[in-house]
Amino acid sequence: MSKAQEGTPWHLWAVGILGVLWNGFGAYDYFMTKTSGEAYMSSLGMTEAQIAYTNAMPAWMTAIWAIGVWGALAGSLLLLMRSKWAVLVFVLSLAAYVMSLLYNYALSDGAEIMGGDLWIMQAIILAGCVFFAWYAWFARQRGWLR
Repeated sequence: MSKAQEGTPWHLWAVGILGVLWNGFGAYDYFMTKTSGEAYMSSLGMTEAQIAYTNAMPAWMTAIWAIGVWGALAGSLLLLMRSKWAVLVFVLSLAAYVMSLLYNYALSDGAEIMGGDLWIMQAIILAGCVFFAWYAWFARQRGWLR
């Protein structure tokens, strides 16, 4: 084992694997929504109004959603590769998520259409985005990323 690997704490690997699993689901959800459309969304229990809202999302918002989910997955993989680029990629993913929140809560009626308990899941996702960005920054500060 190299000197650099000996200094890498176990929790970096745990956070990286957790990130791949957590953010991988977000990427899977994006992929399935875009490829299987209404069938996938119906299987999740979404109403016709929720499906219509998702399908009517403007292209710029779809791009932001893609940056958010695929960026988070890439950040997780970069963290496992111990790359300093994980920090920037997680921050970009977090920024994209914040922009999606602005769209849902300020620029559209998404919060109303998607349901009253949506904010709970949104808060959990936001906390995850903040955690992964913070952890990557922390790991870079400690010299675990190169």
